[in-house]
Amino acid sequence: MGKVTSKKHEVQASGWLQVADVSPGAANQMWIFDAPDRRPKDGRCHSDEVYVYPRAAMDATSTSPPELLPPNTWHADDSLRRLLTAWLPAPMLAGAEPVLVDMGRAAAGELARWGDACERQPAVLRSFDGWGNRVDEVVYPDAWRQLAAKAASNSLVALPYEQESLARFGANARVVQAALCYLFAPSTATFLCPVAMTDGAARVLTDAGSERQRRDVLSHLVTRDAADAWTSGQWMTERQGGSDVGQNAVVAKRDGGDWRLFGQKFFCSNIGSEVALALARPEGAPPGTRGLALFIVRRDGPDGRRNRYRIDRLKDKLGTRAMATGEVTLDGAHAELVGEAERGFAQMTAMLNITRLHNAITAAAIMRRSIMLATAYAAQREAFGRKLQEHPLHREVLDQMTAQADGALYLTMRMAQLLGRIEAGTADAAEVALFRVGIALAKLYTGKQAVSVASEAIECFGGQGYMEDTGLPRLLRDAQVLPIWEGTTSVLSLDVLRVLRKPEALEAVAGELTRLDAPQRDCALDLARKTSGDESAAAEAAARRLAFTLAGAWMGGLLHQAGNDVQVLSRLSKIFTMTGSAGSH
Repeated sequence: MGKVTSKKHEVQASGWLQVADVSPGAANQMWIFDAPDRRPKDGRCHSDEVYVYPRAAMDATSTSPPELLPPNTWHADDSLRRLLTAWLPAPMLAGAEPVLVDMGRAAAGELARWGDACERQPAVLRSFDGWGNRVDEVVYPDAWRQLAAKAASNSLVALPYEQESLARFGANARVVQAALCYLFAPSTATFLCPVAMTDGAARVLTDAGSERQRRDVLSHLVTRDAADAWTSGQWMTERQGGSDVGQNAVVAKRDGGDWRLFGQKFFCSNIGSEVALALARPEGAPPGTRGLALFIVRRDGPDGRRNRYRIDRLKDKLGTRAMATGEVTLDGAHAELVGEAERGFAQMTAMLNITRLHNAITAAAIMRRSIMLATAYAAQREAFGRKLQEHPLHREVLDQMTAQADGALYLTMRMAQLLGRIEAGTADAAEVALFRVGIALAKLYTGKQAVSVASEAIECFGGQGYMEDTGLPRLLRDAQVLPIWEGTTSVLSLDVLRVLRKPEALEAVAGELTRLDAPQRDCALDLARKTSGDESAAAEAAARRLAFTLAGAWMGGLLHQAGNDVQVLSRLSKIFTMTGSAGSH
């Protein structure tokens, strides 16, 4: 290099410069500009004379990235800890707390790193090997396998099925499981979706599977041994029907004592799983949902070779990019009937109750993560002469977000509590009816509001919230699937309306709101009685408003019982009223 002369923080250099490493973030990186006082009249720079700014000088006035995520999300989540302290006996909580503490630590540590790695390197489809043989292999990054191992070893699926855990937690096993999944979910590139489908499959096989299916498949779904653990997919929807699965056209044909499936499945989440549950119509079965049977489709056939289905492509999705979703053509794929052929749709509904609970858990978790990040930023960022958290309007926005997240958490955990009682055989008829209404309400409300809260959190960061390299836009993209997967808001609102037309369901909801002394119960129950009694078209048009009003009243009651102040309840009431009214148009 030529002559160099110091000029305060910069260095004027003559001759050519050789820079060893100019990649972003390199330790020796320098910023290079041409010398403005030596530019010719045409404005072009001299190739042999530049100003070189050492990196240290350029960083002198820069700010380091803010520390936003707490070192342990369990310790930082006062709402979750208060809920479990109130709902679980002290010895039971003491038994669960070590694994909750570890999951909270991991959520801010290795889980976040693995989740980020999966987002940077999503799964890809390898259709053929080097010799032209069809292999249909979904290739995942190592970080995805590490997430799977963490999920298995921490019993995210197994906990409600293990005898040891059931002996320790009883009917509350589902509450403990929900808390673990809630801590796990927001850091892990939507790996809770495979967890949800695996849990749903485990429930179906526990209730309706044959002895061989429980031995050969269920045992892999509920093991803590990561080396032996499988995940399950869910192949329900088809191109022509979507949520209207009664239009499904995939055919199941007898092949001796076995079954073969033919047709196409259009949305197959967790496409690289070892097994999947699929709906198909046996030859000669009636149309509609009555004619659907439920089958296990394994990745490998009985002969040890790949089963006879093709993965046509992986979906190019708005969010949940790390979790591979595909389109499948079944070309005589070997399948095993689960339970009775005529009960396929009913068995699928039991599975949906599980996956809808996990959908609500994920929604509540994304909302809490959004608030954690936005609150931490507000405590550090200065604007207009003071911290963001010191501005009354910004504080109000954060409080509204927190109120929504708290309501979602409590309603979701109430569903986990009810499901645990149902599975343990200790629920009465009213609780069974209450869960039937509540699981649809919890899923539709939390999914919708997760999108709203994630969007609000991004806005709390201003322009930085819109930047991909902050990781914040991923919250919104991943939240957007939650109102869609496992039943859209409108589909589930109509389901709530149908269920409420049964007297026992409306009575169960009324009893729950009365037990909680819910502040909005009279308004909600009046609307429920009126809407369920209206003629069909008017009732359907009001179904969203009804669903949001009931969900709001229920959440308000749960928070009221928990001792939340009037301001939070008032804030929730305003939010729910606006949301419900918007949904009724």
